[in-house]
Amino acid sequence: MTASLNDAAFGGGQSSPGASGGQDSRVVLSARGLRRDFGGFVAVNNVDLDVHHAKVHALIGPNGAGKTTVFNLLTKFLQPTSGTITLLDQDITKTDPAKVARMGLVRSFQISAVFPHLTILDNVRVALQRPGRLSTQFWLPMGSLNRLNERAMELIEAVGLQDARNHLAADLSYGRKRVLEIATTLALDPQVLLLDEPMAGMGHEDVHIVSDIIREVARDRAILMVEHNLKVVADLCDKVTVLQRGEILTSGDYRTVSQDERVRVAYMGTEHE
Repeated sequence: MTASLNDAAFGGGQSSPGASGGQDSRVVLSARGLRRDFGGFVAVNNVDLDVHHAKVHALIGPNGAGKTTVFNLLTKFLQPTSGTITLLDQDITKTDPAKVARMGLVRSFQISAVFPHLTILDNVRVALQRPGRLSTQFWLPMGSLNRLNERAMELIEAVGLQDARNHLAADLSYGRKRVLEIATTLALDPQVLLLDEPMAGMGHEDVHIVSDIIREVARDRAILMVEHNLKVVADLCDKVTVLQRGEILTSGDYRTVSQDERVRVAYMGTEHE
């Protein structure tokens, strides 16, 4: 686990402001009885999860708790051994990953996935090709992408990269590459956005910038994120689900889960192993 997992991380008893106030909104992504076996090893067992529209939901837990496996199951990179997954009231348990993405469930990964030798503008224009129905028209000249410029600039401005739109992605700092990745992910117009450790490897300033972007993005879509930085979780997330050994330990707002003695033991035990 990261250095943020210490007594101070649990000691504040903060109440998460989250992306939006008020009562819980509609459930857009749901799992029931989710289980995944690898031979004789149970990686995920009996996981129930509800992700709400316009909310930020964190999935946290010690290393090896099953967080990435849950992400892989939800996005259909892995097929569950048992259980059901519902997206926007449709059963996607046996649906392939590409169709799930087209339905509005989009995921980012721990490692930044941008085209380093394209400009920021071209990275976003490439990402816009599928919703713009240009992805199968590869014989068209590059100029055909000009029709995507307006939407591309909207996305670039939304993440604060407009001043660097003509810079190569390779020249960006690590944190700004992750910001560009969020822009390219938003180009797919997701209803549910899964972020896998979006703050990993970032300095304090970049963490603050990306947190603000995530908060803004969550105004009109659901976000489920795996994150080790508990200060980020406390400040940003409406709900937190804690995994341990593939099972849900507890779930609730940050104040509730941070005061749960089982959560403290799980994290402190990991630090001393």
